Formats: sequence, C-alpha cells, structure tokens
Amino acid sequence: MDQFADQAKLPGITGEEEKMPPHWETFFQSYSRLGNDEIATRNEDLTRLMRENGVTYNIYGDPSGLNRPWKLDMIPFLMSKEEWTSIEAGLQQRAQLLNAILEDIYGDRKLIRHGILPFELLYNHPGFLRQCCGIKLPGRHHLVMYSADLARSRDGRVWVVNDRTQAPSGSGYALENRTAMTRVVPELFEGLKVRHLAPYFNTLQQSLTALAPQQRGRLRQPSSPRIVILTPGSSNETYFEHAYLSSYLGFTLVQGNDLVVKDNFVWLKTMGGLERVDVILRRVDDNYCDPLELKADSQLGVPGLLQAVRSGHVTIANPIGSSILENPGLMPFLQSMARFFLSEDLLIPTIASWWCGQPKELKYVLNHLPSLVIKTIYRHPSGSSSIDGASLSAVQLQQLKARILANPALYVGQEKVDISTTPSLIDGHIEPRQVLFRSFLVSSGENYVAMEGGLCRTSSDQGNFVISNQSGGFSKDAWILSPEPHRNFNVLKEVAGYNAPDEDNLTSHAAENLFWVGRYTERVLGNARFLRTVMQFLAEGNKLATDSTQLTEKYLLEALTQNTFTYPGFTGPDSAEQLAQPWEELKDVLLNAKRTGSIKYNFLQFQRAIHEVRDHWSTDTWRVLRTMEEELAQDIPLSHHGHIRMLHTLDNLITFIIAFIGLNRESISREQGWRVLDTGRKIEQSLLLLTMLRTTLVNKTNDQVDYHLQQSVLMSHECLVNYRYKYRQPIDIRLVLDFMLFEPNNPRSLTHLINRLTVHLKHLPKDHAGHALTGYERLILEADTLLKLSDKDTLSTPGTEDTYTQLDEFLTRMYGLLAAIPDVISKTYFKHELTPRSFDVL
Repeated sequence: MDQFADQAKLPGITGEEEKMPPHWETFFQSYSRLGNDEIATRNEDLTRLMRENGVTYNIYGDPSGLNRPWKLDMIPFLMSKEEWTSIEAGLQQRAQLLNAILEDIYGDRKLIRHGILPFELLYNHPGFLRQCCGIKLPGRHHLVMYSADLARSRDGRVWVVNDRTQAPSGSGYALENRTAMTRVVPELFEGLKVRHLAPYFNTLQQSLTALAPQQRGRLRQPSSPRIVILTPGSSNETYFEHAYLSSYLGFTLVQGNDLVVKDNFVWLKTMGGLERVDVILRRVDDNYCDPLELKADSQLGVPGLLQAVRSGHVTIANPIGSSILENPGLMPFLQSMARFFLSEDLLIPTIASWWCGQPKELKYVLNHLPSLVIKTIYRHPSGSSSIDGASLSAVQLQQLKARILANPALYVGQEKVDISTTPSLIDGHIEPRQVLFRSFLVSSGENYVAMEGGLCRTSSDQGNFVISNQSGGFSKDAWILSPEPHRNFNVLKEVAGYNAPDEDNLTSHAAENLFWVGRYTERVLGNARFLRTVMQFLAEGNKLATDSTQLTEKYLLEALTQNTFTYPGFTGPDSAEQLAQPWEELKDVLLNAKRTGSIKYNFLQFQRAIHEVRDHWSTDTWRVLRTMEEELAQDIPLSHHGHIRMLHTLDNLITFIIAFIGLNRESISREQGWRVLDTGRKIEQSLLLLTMLRTTLVNKTNDQVDYHLQQSVLMSHECLVNYRYKYRQPIDIRLVLDFMLFEPNNPRSLTHLINRLTVHLKHLPKDHAGHALTGYERLILEADTLLKLSDKDTLSTPGTEDTYTQLDEFLTRMYGLLAAIPDVISKTYFKHELTPRSFDVL
C-alpha cells in the first residue's frame, strides 16, 4: 500500500501540477486494495495464464525460438468517454477518407489528375498493383477493415502515427488481453464501467458475411457463405491471432495450399472434396497472394486468385493492393485529400511529415535530419523502415543524406513527437512508459464501427522512442470508460443469414497435421516408454552383472536403436564401447534435438504439427503442452545420479502425453478431426508394436534372457499387470503373443488396433458410390485377414534353433501392409485432385 499512500498524482498520467483524473483515482483505489504481495502474485498469474494459453508473438530469427510468450502489463490504458468520443469520430472520418483514396487509386485517379497527389508516390510504391485496377468489391466500402496507431503528445493532443490497411493485426490479441484481465484481476474493473469488445467482432462477422458474392449458378444457398482466414502459416509473427480469431469467429483457418482456383472460383480442399469459398479474410501480404500475377516465387498464395476476384466469384478483405495506403508519403497530402473528398478538415491530425520528392520539403528534411525520423515510403522485408536521426553519428548522417539525395521520392521526414507516458508495472514498481494505442474499425453499412478498446504497446525502457513487440515492449489492455450503465455484452451474436459451414469436413491441411499429431504422439510415447524400460533394467541389472543380464542389456540396447531409428547407436561398428558405457548414448537419444529419431526430435515434430492446427486445441491442452516443453528444455548431467533425473523426465513426459491424449477426447468436437487424429495414433501404435516384437522376440536365446525381453515388451506397453491378471502364469512367449497380437480386450493388442483402424477408415469420406473398396480399405482388410489366419501356437514355434521364423515372416508382412496405409491416405486426402463435388444448380 505504501507506494500509493501519499500520491495524488502519478508520473505518466498528468503533469506535475495536475491532479489525477477521477477514473485513474478509482482504478488505483482498487489496485491499492490488493496490496503489494497480492499484486505480485496476480502479475505472476497473468504471465502464467498467457504462457499456458499459448499466447505468442513470433519473432523471425529470434534465438529464443519462434513462439515468444506474449507480455501483458497488469495496469491498463484508461480513456474517458469524452476523449474516446472525439477519437472515435476522427477514426471513422479517417477510415472514410482512406476508403475514398483506395477507390480512387484503383479507379478514376482524380487525385493525380487534379494534382493533389504526386504520381511518384503512387508508382514508386510496391504496394500499388496495376493488376488490381478496376476491381470493385460488393458493399459500401472498398476498405473493409482499418487500424491506426495513435499517440498522445505531452500537451494532450492525439496524433495518428501509422495507418494499417493491408491486413491489420492486433484485434485478437486485444481480445485475449481483455479475457486474461477479467479472469485474473476482476477487482480492477470495479466502479469503471469498461466497455466490451464483442460488438466489434459481431460487426466484423456480419460485415464479412455480407461481402459474399451474389449467389448464382451452381452455388450454395445464400444463407451459408463459406468464409476462411488465409494465414501465411505457423511461422508468421501473429499466427496465434489467426488461429484465435478462427476459433472465435467460426471461420476456417487455411493456408495457400488449402485453396485452389478452378473455373474462376476459389475452392477449399477438404477430405470430402472441393468446397466453394465466398469470402477470404486474408493475413497474407499483397504481393504474396497470387503467384500467377504477382510475386512468382510466393509459396503463400493461390494461383489465379486475382482472376477469381475480378470475376466477382470471391471477395477478399482487405482487398489486394490496399497496402498502398500504408505509404507514409501520403501523410503530408491527407489534409488536402480530406477537403477534396469529404469537404472537411481532419479531426485527428497526422504527425507533421515532409515528402522528399518536393524540393522545398527535401531541403527542410536535409537541414533538420538530427531532429526528425526518416522513413522510406514502404517497409523493407529485411528490416525497419524508420531511422531516428538523433541516434546517428556525423558520418552516418552524411551517408543518410547521400541515400536520400540519390532517390528523394523514396523518403519521408517526420516530426518526432514527444509521446506522453502511462503508468506501467515494471519489476514490481510503477514507472512511466511511452505508449501507442492501436484502434480497429470495420465497415458497417454507411459508416465504420470502432472497437471500444484496443491494443496498447509500451516502450521496453524508460525514454525509449521505439515502441514495438520486436523490441521487447509490453502490451496493455485499453479500457474505454462509460459513466452510464450498459448491458453486459461479451459474446458473439448469432449472425442473421450466416450458417457455419460443415466443420466436420476438415481441410486437407488440417487433416494432414492432425494425422501427424496422432502419429508423433504415439511415437514420443512409445519410444519414451521403451527407453524408460531399458534404463530401468540397466539401473537394476548393474547390481546383478550375470551373463544373462549382460546379454539382455545388449539385446535391449540394440532393440532401442532399431525402434527409435537412432542409427548407428548401439548397432554400429563402434558399439562395443557404447554397450559397455551406455548412459551418454541414452541421454543423447532422449535430449538431442538435432538427432533424427530422438525423443526430443520427435517431440519437436509433434509440437510443429500441433501449432499448424492450433485452433483445434483447448486451453487445458496448451497448458499440458507448455509443461512438456519445459520438461524437455532442461539439461541433465550424467554425474550425480543423472540416470535418475532422466527417468524422472521420462516419467513426467509420459504422464503429460497421456494427459494430452485424454484431453483430446474431450476437447476435439469435430468427429472427423478425432477420427483422423486417432487413425494416425493407431497406425503408429501398430508399427511400433510390430517393430518391438520383431527386435526383441524373433531371436531365441536362453530362458532367462527370453524372459527379460518378453517382460520388457509387456512393461513398455503398460501390459504387465493386465497380463498377470488374465493368465496368472509365468511369462511365456506363447501367451505374450496371444496377449499382444490376438487379445481383443487388450487396447494395446494388434487385434484391437486393427479393429479400430477398420472402423476409422470405413468412415473416411469416399469419392465414389457403390461397394468398391478403396486402396487403404484393401490394405486393412488384408492385414485383418492375415491376423485372423494366424495363431499363437504357430507363431511361437521355433523355425530353427535360434529363430522364430514364422513369427518373423508374419511381423514383416504385417508391417509392410500397415506401413503402406499412410501413403494411400496421403495421396487420397492430403493432395487433392482438382475435382469439385457437385452442387445443385439454382
């Protein structure tokens, strides 16, 4: 409490002589009632919640990894109703103006003809795409969504710093910030009547639905448009938001290779065939959207997409080509353009800017470089497009002058506004930090609807001019305050005329990744269990170093290499030394992320597949995943009982994987998604079982070694207790084979796995009618027949003195049949032919 006891004002809120605004006073009364200890605890809870929910912001080239945790400051950014009303009107006016500019640039180009806009600003910018000229979207506005970065100067005036029109990001993070704040510190909302964010997302959903092209020909009913979110993929910096909005809005998340253009229509590849797409909410940059007409080497877009847009068969928000509006060179001309289109002045001014393509402005910029921020008219993919003149040495200033003079039309000088600060919680103390407020607007009827809130970002260090997530700054929840009561509004409405598409029909991309999530889940689990079994035997066997024990160790270690495919391992020409001192190799098999087949390597593949379909997982699932990541991130020394720590790591990993499997049964609502995932699991379980039986039981040794190997098979599959309960006899190969191959009530047996696979494969969508079997159905039928025609007595009869020949032949043939199924599934469902399913002609 002591940090508030004597404060009537705080740095970052007001000037030195001004009293704290009433809303801040109300907030800090609630804040102080929590107490310092509780504040620290809640802040830790907030950080942990964001981490466990998988909220990330990816940084390209970040040494700490792609999935950087999202940082949220517990102290929000407060804005009074009066201030917001003024800002809202200014933002709506600016959105209308930018929409008019966008339509003019790709239409009549009156601005250029009347000399209001220099043509160099247009034609020198890579965001101007001639291929988009003449394209008109349905609806009142061409610019569907708009976002602006706002800053308040220390004199209280509000300025627009940046316009975001291409694929505005941040609204999903704003929603997640609000969700986290209401969950962790609900007391801070008391007495403030903070406005809700959901109305914005309702409007967004309704507006995108209204953009669906007029239905004609062989299309679906008008009441069920297919809306997709086009993402560059899981490596994109804001991929979390793409998946988050997909789940929240009920739109399908797709990548470029999920879509195909045929007959000037856009089709979505699904397991059941091709489905018509009506609206694309894109998060892919303009030039990457269509490799046929734009950037030829793009792997993110859809060939022919622009032609489909021209034909009026699909609508894209925001339209391709809208990045031209993010040109900072437009800012000096916005006032005159507002008077031209709207017959009024800008309500929110733009930061003073000078385009260097004009002689007078060029001279001013060159004479004032140390006091300006220099920007190029377009952002460079390789780095920042802003340079703070004050940070440059004399030599660097001369070099910058030379670059500007070489091509002045590419540069803009901007006034460096002394941005005001806001209270921020830094290491347990309240300190002032400069802040940018990002607003979000969406077209609705004749006007734009603004989110009553937004995303705030603060500088990483006090006095730091650069404010960005890349530089390590924090985010803040923005609270717009409303003195009058308003009804609780925090969920999406059902949109009239919008019926969610059949989500049971998975996209090919999602199906493929779910399939591999299932396979890698079992690969990590099965190999971790076998590694644990081997390590436990070694730890115990060293106390009884008999010949049989040493021979068993040799067989188990060789089998481990063969099961995990971590060759040469314990099977190479130099294996004698590793067999004598196995622990370093075992640690490598567990923790070497660069070694193909290791536990950590497979876990990273499992993790990548999960992030590709992150919209399918529940919050509890992300919590389990985060714990697994932390478990495998630790280093384990071989000295001081390192093997015990490795066993502990394996125990925890196995427990978390089992928890992940259990959560999937509850959280994946799509039946098709669950079937695909479980198909991958059952195939991998079957292959792992066959490999283990072949590497441990085919060779006959002495009775003691055979007993240990058979026991290891049962332990690795968690079947030892059930085996003893069922047979109540000593371990014997005949009974082990019966239990692991033929027992239908054993969920780990081959019979049970093939039965489940048969059911799953039967329910996969077919592209033909009738009773003809698909390729994978033939394979599973042949495997099932082979299993039913075999018996434990024949397989457990030695063919030679030291080999169970028939068992070896059975396992080899069965492995070949089951290993062929994934290839057939992949060719059938994950690499679709361009044959659309039939639609009724209206």
